Amino acid sequence: MATKKVLKHILASGEFVAAPGVFDMFSALIADQLDFKALYMTGYGVSGSYLGLPDAGLVTYTDMVGRAAVIAQGVGKPLIADADTGFGGLLNLRHTIRGYEAAGVQAIQFEDQEMPKKCGHTPSRRVIPLPEMLKKIEVAVEARRSDDTLLLVRTDSRTSLGLDEAIKRGQAFARAGADIVFVESPESAEEFRRIGGEIDGWLLANMVPTGRSPEIPAATLREWGFDIAIYPALGMGVATAALAAGYKHLEANGHTMDMNVPSYSMDQLHKLVGFDDVWAFERRHATGDLKGD
Repeated sequence: MATKKVLKHILASGEFVAAPGVFDMFSALIADQLDFKALYMTGYGVSGSYLGLPDAGLVTYTDMVGRAAVIAQGVGKPLIADADTGFGGLLNLRHTIRGYEAAGVQAIQFEDQEMPKKCGHTPSRRVIPLPEMLKKIEVAVEARRSDDTLLLVRTDSRTSLGLDEAIKRGQAFARAGADIVFVESPESAEEFRRIGGEIDGWLLANMVPTGRSPEIPAATLREWGFDIAIYPALGMGVATAALAAGYKHLEANGHTMDMNVPSYSMDQLHKLVGFDDVWAFERRHATGDLKGD
């Protein structure tokens, strides 16, 4: 694998980063083959694919850092990863920053929700007081060991406290040391425009068109002052739809012939997961007959 690019350098060069959501190695390997600048490990996707549970603070630090390490070490693109609220108090947050950094995550996202947190596109989210969140940012800045590790700090205050408060918090996050500011779930294009115009520093937009926010084209986001757009639901949305359609076809017909669902062949799957390397290794080193299944 070639030397991985540094997300901080990509952003400093002025390139816009569109990062698809990944949640397991199938999604990560497919996205890694394409011309994306970075990948985004979605907490919702990990909670659902790994545990079959809603993104409601039920995944643990161990669940998330383990999945982040596997993805970060298995792809060639920089990884941005969701770390919820930091999984506890200030000491937990320090442990989270250091653990994600050691796992190979280049941008670590944490937020100002109360615990247990909820998906940012669901109702009834509550946020902690701003001074408490600024203290968390101070701890995170102190905890990281490399200046190339980016702190992606999110506020969920828009839904419960309004856009003015969300922008105020974003501005304060940037002054406190957040490398990237993320205002979750704006509710109109004009709200995205205001955020881009009123918060200095690198900005992230979360594109969840069937959630609380509209989808804005990447070129427009860049024009409005954003630097990153993430698409966390894209992969899990199309994957689950394809799975449902394929399984329903089998249920209804008793076979998979004539199935009108996009599907990888076994040859494509073999290539995706690296069987070419296994077979090359066997040609170099195996003795005697090798029989496959």
